[in-house]
Amino acid sequence: MDLKKSPVVRAWRGRLRSAALGAPRRPMDVDDANRRFLLYGVMPLWLVPAVADWAMHRRTRIEDTTGVRESAVHALMMTEAGVPVAMGLLAKINPLVLTVMGGAALAHAATALWDIGLADGERELHPVEQHIHSFLEVLPLTALAFLCTLHSDQARATLRGSRRPDDWKLLPKENPLSARYLAGIGLGIGACIVLPYAEEMTRCVRAARLRRGR
Repeated sequence: MDLKKSPVVRAWRGRLRSAALGAPRRPMDVDDANRRFLLYGVMPLWLVPAVADWAMHRRTRIEDTTGVRESAVHALMMTEAGVPVAMGLLAKINPLVLTVMGGAALAHAATALWDIGLADGERELHPVEQHIHSFLEVLPLTALAFLCTLHSDQARATLRGSRRPDDWKLLPKENPLSARYLAGIGLGIGACIVLPYAEEMTRCVRAARLRRGR
């Protein structure tokens, strides 16, 4: 009997070869990588330019120029971004959610143009502030693009006008995000967006009252 052709010998030779070359690595899960980048990259990154924009408004003393009008537009833009963000974090991604996100992104871009129109000529629009605006405008589109990639079947259903009833209902996620992550994002939004812009509106209202009292 030729020992080289024995099944046992072949099996051992295969194991030794695998040990010498190293165990094969698992292929990278692209969907998982995209999901992690969306949750831990794009989402936290959105908070940074929001704070920076508030700081620029404060630096140029928005309360003494465009005041409550522009601050109200900022609140509108936060709502236009906040509603789809909440839906993306809590609801199942389906044609309804993607349609709302797409509409909100377009509305946010249009409102951003309105915001610039209000401020132009009324207060200093530093190039740094305009660069910050570019981040705030593109990040919602970036998040939407990632979601369409991760849920390509739902994106196709949206474009084709799916007639399945569940596609147009607001449903909870089948695999909810962890409570720790949601709490962290909630705290970040509260500390970096809600509180600063509430302070801005309060400052603008106070300055307007002082002007009326003169």
